[in-house]
Amino acid sequence: ANTAPLPWGDRLFATWDVGRPAEVDPATLGFLGEVGHRDSWGDPALPMGGVLPFLLSSAHPVVDPERDCMWSVKLVIDMASGTQGVEVVHWDGTGTTVSRWPVRDAKVRGGAHCVTQSRDFLVLADSGNFIPDLGEMAGGERTAVIDTSTPVWVIRKDQLLSTPPGDTVEAVASTAAPSTGHMYARWDDGEGIQVLFEHMDLVDLGYRIEAGDLDSRGEPVDPALVGFYNMAMAPNTVSEMLIDPGTGRAETLGRLSEDWTHNLQLSAMDWSTEGLSAPTLHHVAVQGFRAGAVTRRAMQAYSDRLGALPPEDTPGVLASLRRGDLGVASSYTYPNTGEQITSPVFVPRDPAAHHDPAGRPGDGHGGDTTRRSAYGGTDPGGHDGFVVVPVLSDEGMRVDLFDASCVGSGPVATLCTPAGECVPALLHSAWMPRAPRADSSLERLRFADEIDGHVEALPDELARIVHAVADQLADPSGG
Repeated sequence: ANTAPLPWGDRLFATWDVGRPAEVDPATLGFLGEVGHRDSWGDPALPMGGVLPFLLSSAHPVVDPERDCMWSVKLVIDMASGTQGVEVVHWDGTGTTVSRWPVRDAKVRGGAHCVTQSRDFLVLADSGNFIPDLGEMAGGERTAVIDTSTPVWVIRKDQLLSTPPGDTVEAVASTAAPSTGHMYARWDDGEGIQVLFEHMDLVDLGYRIEAGDLDSRGEPVDPALVGFYNMAMAPNTVSEMLIDPGTGRAETLGRLSEDWTHNLQLSAMDWSTEGLSAPTLHHVAVQGFRAGAVTRRAMQAYSDRLGALPPEDTPGVLASLRRGDLGVASSYTYPNTGEQITSPVFVPRDPAAHHDPAGRPGDGHGGDTTRRSAYGGTDPGGHDGFVVVPVLSDEGMRVDLFDASCVGSGPVATLCTPAGECVPALLHSAWMPRAPRADSSLERLRFADEIDGHVEALPDELARIVHAVADQLADPSGG
């Protein structure tokens, strides 16, 4: 459920916090290969043994449309301080090698869950909503709590690419509050870096629901929720900030936090270069307060920060926010609190109508402004197209389709599973203009390339299984 799909033109990657990005075939979802040989990623985060290394990276790396590369991070654990050092990771899309640069004085307590970028800068932040608790890992009670603010670092891309890999690079530090999980920068950065932050106010992902817990109403938790994360104990905030890349000074341009914004999910936005350059609408889904998924144990840990909680569940909402001031342009309420709306995705109208086959964006930088990149629609920005919302329900999964310009009018179409089939928890979604078979001519890392010297330590039966998997994955087309 915590695997995020990341399109890159006609390619598709699966990304997560623990491990390297992996490429899959867009047509079959067959495994193609991980990004970067283990040797180019350096030492594992923890020496846990096994065939593949234990690496901490970002669940949301970014694809640079102008440099045609992927930017991610590697985290290096410091057991003495309990923090993690940050290294920027660069991959040019082919071959088996990544480049890494340690970032001076960049330390995170939680992780670097999301990377965002403008044309000339990378923006990194501490995802402080999951703080490792060394005492808890040793068998004790959890005492760590999430931070009230988030350190942010701005790094110039040209500095990275002109620095030999392995050398330390400088970053400009800034701050956002409250703690944040996801963030999205406007592509144009001539007047500063404009970043939309999706904050996770009082969402402590380190608190999992346990058997014997009482919920926020004092009732025993539903056994089906045991192992799930403790959900939001406050309305979540969305903010838009303008960061000076030279000084780190941040100005808040807009802010949204209402009594209906509990449990903010991911969001739908126009990911085309044109849409990122001039965004108009940002579509967010909030699941509403879930009284049965907030435990008294977690509430006690945050008693000094906790406000009054709703006595019962509140409805989910799909809302379209104006970029800049974050005013609500339109919203639709899901009245059935038994349904779980999940992260939406934006689909532009007529994306192929103005597509330049070379993939070059027609964004006014010396080219035809009627020409669009592959992901650009008729009128980019996030308002002209559709918002697709997966909905989880005990009556079966369904997909609701909204007109992006007026989601408040309700779904214009709905797709239901034919026999009311249910699916597990769903967190991420993405859209591609098409889903062709993978290009087999590209050089990729094979699973078999990394097992020598490691599989020998396994018992014979497990070693045979690993070699069988390597043989199964030997076809680079994923077939």
